[in-house]
Amino acid sequence: MTDLADVCAFLYSEADYLDKADLDGWFELYTEDATYWMPVSPDQTDPLSHISLFYDDRLMMEIRRRNFGHALAASMEYAVRCSHIIGNVRISEENDSSLKVVSNFQAAVYYKSNQTFYAGSYTHELVKGNNDLRIKHKRVDLINADAEHGSLVIYL
Repeated sequence: MTDLADVCAFLYSEADYLDKADLDGWFELYTEDATYWMPVSPDQTDPLSHISLFYDDRLMMEIRRRNFGHALAASMEYAVRCSHIIGNVRISEENDSSLKVVSNFQAAVYYKSNQTFYAGSYTHELVKGNNDLRIKHKRVDLINADAEHGSLVIYL
């Protein structure tokens, strides 16, 4: 059985990479077949047959990661600062090779002199490795997913 403290430490390290806008370090936490999904409604069960805020596979995550740090990217004219808080972490499923973790989050993102607040829940599907965890799938359910949103300049 996986220690909940180890799972929390892993989730906090992911949040720390995002808070530092270190998408290179963050990207390394994901498996080669990873997906990252932000549905447009809380009851959405499928990212392929319904519109989503985004649904990225590893290739799309790589493209976003490279664009984010590129000197010629318009988004780089301004610094991105953010702060994530993760709580109520619980392991909902576990077997010998993987586990599903559900948690709540709040994130404040400061960009172009504007601060935007996000809140919701995460579902992480994690793969157990040799003394480490990796993210196979991450789902982000915003509490206001069906509201109007501006551009997301960094992953949540």
